[in-house]
Amino acid sequence: MQKPPQDIIDALDRMHLLDGVVPTGQPLTGGVSSDIWRIDLPNRPICVKRALSKLRVEADWQAPVERNLYEARWMQVANRAAPGATPELLGQDTVSGTLAMEYLPADRYPLWKAQLRDGMVDPGFAASVAVTLGRMHAVTAADPALAAAFPTDAIFHDIRLEPYLTHTGRAHRDLADRMQELIETTQHNKLALVHGDVSPKNILCGPNGPVFLDAECAWWGDPAFDLAFCLNHLMLKCLWVPKARHALLASFRAMTGAYLPLVDWEPAAALEQRAARLLPALFLARVDGKSPVEYIVNDGDRDRVRSVARPLLFNPADHLADICAAWEKEISR
Repeated sequence: MQKPPQDIIDALDRMHLLDGVVPTGQPLTGGVSSDIWRIDLPNRPICVKRALSKLRVEADWQAPVERNLYEARWMQVANRAAPGATPELLGQDTVSGTLAMEYLPADRYPLWKAQLRDGMVDPGFAASVAVTLGRMHAVTAADPALAAAFPTDAIFHDIRLEPYLTHTGRAHRDLADRMQELIETTQHNKLALVHGDVSPKNILCGPNGPVFLDAECAWWGDPAFDLAFCLNHLMLKCLWVPKARHALLASFRAMTGAYLPLVDWEPAAALEQRAARLLPALFLARVDGKSPVEYIVNDGDRDRVRSVARPLLFNPADHLADICAAWEKEISR
């Protein structure tokens, strides 16, 4: 155990969580956008997260630290919509961009990404992620007054649209206009509260269902983005864990099949079409954008992603099943 940084201690004091105690703790791994610590208080451990202004990636990727405030707000709203869907929020310090939350031990709340890495792929869990996500989207879509609490268009652009779509358009100049069209479509369809980073690295497999973390990109916007973002990871992990590719594709189908029937704020076909057109762009972005996935390490695998994503961007599909089928055909060769 070690003493946490002084600014984290100061933030906890301002949140009235210390009661005069000098805490100890240990840094936790896994984040590129925040410092994350387990802090041991006399009565229990807690998790503390401080937003970074420059993300830990090779590219120069700046992000405003006030996103931490909107993450805390997202946690409160999400837990009302789907109780237990996030850790309990204990406090948020706007001075330092730090939030404190319940600490969930890994032995009871394993990380979904770690399970997928180890070949433990359960399509039923993917469906439960979709159900929880769909519930959060539906409840918030029915309360458009929430939009005023999330004035985060600029943050979402800086953390998601620019590094994923604009930057990838610079790498593929012939797709730059298409990327801009996707940005404009995503920005136009502001319908529900969006998490913005629905990824297996941000989802715990809790005893009562999925628990969502790291809503730094929280935005009142297009729920199709959340669906496409998570499906993208299930596709990519077919290259990381080839032996599990059939189960991963089954998880893709399970997630789609569980989510779309919950869409009641607009025609489900309209949302599916936006997700299907956005998905190949996100797929390509994870090899040629600002934040490439760390487990695709050879040019052959990168080219496989490009060989599927590029044609689908030039000739867009309307159905997510078509994206899944195109990828399944490629990785079955």
